[in-house]
Amino acid sequence: MRSIAQLSRIAATALLVFLIAALPGNAASRIKDIADFEGIRDNQLIGYGLVVGLQGTGDSLNASPFTRQSLQAMLERLGVNTNEADLNTKNTAAVMVTANLPAFSTQGTRIDVTVSALGDSKNLQGGTLLVTPLMGADGEAYAIAQGSLAIAGFAAQGEAASVVRGVPTSGRIPNGALVEREVEFNLSSLSTIRLALRNPDLTTSRRIAVAVNELIGLPTAEPLDPATVRLTLPKQFDGNIVDLITDIEQLIVEPDLPAKIVIDESSGIIVMGQQVKVSTVAVAQGNLTVTIAESPEVVQPLPFSQGQTAVVPRSNVQVTEDERQLALVNETITLQQLVDGLNALGIGPRDLISILQAIKAAGALQAEIEVL
Repeated sequence: MRSIAQLSRIAATALLVFLIAALPGNAASRIKDIADFEGIRDNQLIGYGLVVGLQGTGDSLNASPFTRQSLQAMLERLGVNTNEADLNTKNTAAVMVTANLPAFSTQGTRIDVTVSALGDSKNLQGGTLLVTPLMGADGEAYAIAQGSLAIAGFAAQGEAASVVRGVPTSGRIPNGALVEREVEFNLSSLSTIRLALRNPDLTTSRRIAVAVNELIGLPTAEPLDPATVRLTLPKQFDGNIVDLITDIEQLIVEPDLPAKIVIDESSGIIVMGQQVKVSTVAVAQGNLTVTIAESPEVVQPLPFSQGQTAVVPRSNVQVTEDERQLALVNETITLQQLVDGLNALGIGPRDLISILQAIKAAGALQAEIEVL
């Protein structure tokens, strides 16, 4: 069961979410912040490598055969014959290396990489990643990673106790990879370009198209679906699509989102969208409490009866129910009115989740409920 402090934190978090959601403000945003342009994207890279220089916290070669094979293959490439050698080092660990290749990265630029232990290594602190090719989805190597690891966590162990903070089996190498191959994409040769909305919505895509057409003065933008707006390059921007994209991404558009309530029952967090409305309903909520108290009694035998002392259980069960009258939640126009009406019920986040679901079942809640 949750402690009183945990329940208090949950209630405070839920109240904070309500207050943030109820604050008035202008939701208008730049197109740059709500949509992505076709072709301007990152590419994910992955590689397999070895980390050396650990203080006995590396992989156990007997339990991690892939580490042994990789170590032998590396030494043989360097001219060291290890066929008959008994490798028993614990200063090496097999790792997976991941990185994001930014759009239009050129040869010679550096990117950050993340290194994660693959075997039974306990700590990568103090390790150095050896040369590791980073490949894309097509199997081609686009970058080479190498360098000393920066570990955010640490681990310390004694004979009778140990302490671990953070995740010492994962780290980063800032600017640890060198880009060797570029992703070919000729942006200036495009005659049409598409905008992909991060939160698909028909109204938002139409508003983006209208804003772009007002900027250019021609019907060049067309919403294809809730997630895509197609833009045909006008003649005055022929060959200079960068100028056009720069002007478009600074346009201000107010996104339109469906009415939705998101509920996380495990933590008691409730988030409501601005468009959530409720019709006039009457709500009554009562708490049923069952209390069970155990008070066992010790029974002694009569003198000279050769009996035994026994423990007799005694249970006291009480059932109480809070009686509350119906409370009226008036029809709401704004989110602030809805929050005020629900807060007037004087209930906690747990009960509020059930009430919202019941109002939805009654058909009085004009919103979608999504339970995480």
